[in-house]
Amino acid sequence: MVTIILIVVTAAVSWLAFERPAIVQRLILWPPAIERNKQFDRLLTHGFIHADFSHLLFNMITLFFFGRVVERVMSQYIGSIGYVLFYLSAIVVAILPTYMQHRHDARYSSLGASGGVSAVLFASILLDPWMWIMAPLPVPGFLYGIGYVAYSFWKDRQGGGNVNHSAHLAGAAYGVMFMLLMEPAVLPSFLQRLMTPRFM
Repeated sequence: MVTIILIVVTAAVSWLAFERPAIVQRLILWPPAIERNKQFDRLLTHGFIHADFSHLLFNMITLFFFGRVVERVMSQYIGSIGYVLFYLSAIVVAILPTYMQHRHDARYSSLGASGGVSAVLFASILLDPWMWIMAPLPVPGFLYGIGYVAYSFWKDRQGGGNVNHSAHLAGAAYGVMFMLLMEPAVLPSFLQRLMTPRFM
């Protein structure tokens, strides 16, 4: 249920922002607003607005399918509130490298839940490496993760474009580290599962 609530809140805020540009201007990550006006909340609020409907839909579908898996496991260790804090902190942590790189760049801005969603996705892969992902062809989660990281790293090195690949990478790393710190036994379990393929 918590994942559903996060999706509903994000969709509602994003939808309002589609209709009212002033909301986007207040919530988007824009470095000068943080540097000059101390609006540190933007490090989080940018994760609740999206560039367009397809951007929102992709992130929320990913969060729906993988968030429920992670929520179920995390709730056993740190409760539902802990899972919410994991997701919210992932949004912040994932954007920090980008923010530090562009903190004096008034031309830069960023929005979207991709960093938090990436953390959830990779936490899910750590829990079940053989979870099959349709993207666009069926592929096991751990292979999808390898491709995702390789592609994001390559695109981030290239620079340009409208996608914050750095946030994807930072979110992925945070999701894995959070899971391992929460429950170190997840790693041997991951390796054991990895050695026992599960086909569709």
